Amino acid sequence: MTVLRAPFTTLALRQAVFCVAGAVGAVAILAVPAVVPAAGVLILWATGALAHRPGPGVAPLFVVLFTVTIALLVVLAAPIGRAMGAVQRSLAERLLAVQVDAPPPRPSKRIGALVSDGPGWRAVGYGLLKVPLAIPEGYGAFCYVFGLINLSYPVWWPLFRNHPAGTLLGPVRALTPFGMISTRTFAGTLLIAAAGFAMLLVAPWLMRAGTALDLAAMRRLLGPRRLAERVRELQVSRAHAIDDAAAMMRRLERDLHDGAQIRLATVAMNLGMATEKLGVDGPPPDLAQARELVALARAGAKDALADLRDLVRGIHPPVLDNGLGDALATLATSTALPVTADVELPERPAPAIETIAYFCASELLANAAKHSRATRIRLGVVRSGEHVTLTVADDGIGGANPDGPGLSGLARRIAVVDGRMRVHSPSGGPTRVEIELPTQV
Repeated sequence: MTVLRAPFTTLALRQAVFCVAGAVGAVAILAVPAVVPAAGVLILWATGALAHRPGPGVAPLFVVLFTVTIALLVVLAAPIGRAMGAVQRSLAERLLAVQVDAPPPRPSKRIGALVSDGPGWRAVGYGLLKVPLAIPEGYGAFCYVFGLINLSYPVWWPLFRNHPAGTLLGPVRALTPFGMISTRTFAGTLLIAAAGFAMLLVAPWLMRAGTALDLAAMRRLLGPRRLAERVRELQVSRAHAIDDAAAMMRRLERDLHDGAQIRLATVAMNLGMATEKLGVDGPPPDLAQARELVALARAGAKDALADLRDLVRGIHPPVLDNGLGDALATLATSTALPVTADVELPERPAPAIETIAYFCASELLANAAKHSRATRIRLGVVRSGEHVTLTVADDGIGGANPDGPGLSGLARRIAVVDGRMRVHSPSGGPTRVEIELPTQV
């Protein structure tokens, strides 16, 4: 069924448009070598070298102008390659939903920078490679377009070939990969339609192979180099780390201001009022009210201590002092749903990694208990080489959105230490979230 349905999907149509655009671009690139001979002929005509008796200065002038033409083509090759690469990246994103990051911009517009523009010359190399890549793309697009056309022959034949009996008509022709097919009868159109149907079945796979090769070349030649991409990732991670640190500072300030600070201020006020009730001289002290105020101050001090403990626990849970395994076991017992914990850590990772893994597990368990409608959860931690993999799986209804505020926030947090997250949560469940972290920061 997949084979029969593939030619009639939106993806097949988009691949066909991308392949046609690739074939047109390849033809345009093949036309570029004709520019130099055409420019030479034009210069010869303009200088009068094509006359019967050219002047003595024609040859040096031709050499100068031809050299200038070649130099101009060399200088403009990189900017033209960049423009062509931008068009190709846009087509890939719009038609195939594949995003290829742009290379860094050209640092300067000077002639030297134009000639030494590495990304621009890689784009030129992609343009040259586009010519052989366009062969499978063009062949797939040909099978797709002409397959649809050939499939329509039996439909329009009764409408336009309904002449009286005995009328001699010329044959109709159809283009196929097997050559030209001609027919004068309706039965022949069935053969053409069969060939068109076969072309349609093959076309999506040809286009898919051509676009896969094209996208691989695009990522290699039109995207940023590995070092530049790594620098960009580090810049993004640094920005996320700064944002997370600023958000944590705001949260700490808010918690201290709204919690412990107000409680301690209340304690001080109650103690001050109790002191006034006890008095130093004057009338006998009101011992009952003083005891009540001291009791209120004592209760407020306990609440302030509880707030401070919660605040400290949010920064670094004390249970992590005994290791990530014990911390996760404690976390599993405090979750509303039954949690099976399986931890295999022969060696402890770095403290920062343990903290991140703990908070990720806490967030994932809370989300599962709140939204998944699950009956049980499995929590696993495995160390393999230089990586630690945290897995949280449930038997709930699925539908977890990796771009939602919760999971995207976890992705940003783990990206600071080059961590990666994979979410598999189809509608109807189950949900499985894997977080891979390095063992050292």
